[in-house]
Order: sequence, then structure tokens, then C-alpha cells
Amino acid sequence: MSRKYKFHEKEGAYFISFATVYWIDLFTRIQYFDIIIKALDYCRTNKGMEIFGYCIMPSHIHLIFRSADGKPSELIRDFKGFTSRQIIKAIQENNQESRKEWML
Repeated sequence: MSRKYKFHEKEGAYFISFATVYWIDLFTRIQYFDIIIKALDYCRTNKGMEIFGYCIMPSHIHLIFRSADGKPSELIRDFKGFTSRQIIKAIQENNQESRKEWML
């Protein structure tokens, strides 16, 4: 199965889901949850993401969105790449993270 999202109607609205590796319950910690919220807000204000709805679960995210620029693949690629780097950095720098060794 392909891991790349296929957006055939570039101007359309899409429902997508993505999960953490091994379905780790990462978003139960407010620090990591906030990274997702801030990244969504950045994409909305600066990258042309129109958000119709989202749901952040402990280990995965559901998102209904549209790309105002007609580039949904690039938008999601940038969102996931940026947020994953930010979350990994936050885990590494969090001295109180008890699950750090097996999360990284």
C-alpha cells in the first residue's frame, strides 16, 4: 500500500488520518498536543490550509481540510515534516518524559 496521499481533485476538501509510529499515545501530553495545534494554525494562516474540522486522538489525527493553493500533497508533506521534527525535538529536550527511550 502506498504511503503517499493521492489527491485527485486538487481544489477539493479531503478527510485524512495519520498516526504516530507504533500508535504511541503521544498526544496525551499537552506539550506535544500543543505542537500539533500550533502547526495547524500556522498552516491555516500562512500556507493556505482551510480547516473544516479535526480530531486529535491519543495516537492519531483526523483532519478535514482543503488547500486554497491547490497543492494538498505539498501542504500535508510540509505539515507532517515540520511537526514530526518539532515533536522529536520536544521529546529529546523534555527531561521529565518518562517514555523518552522507547519513543525515540
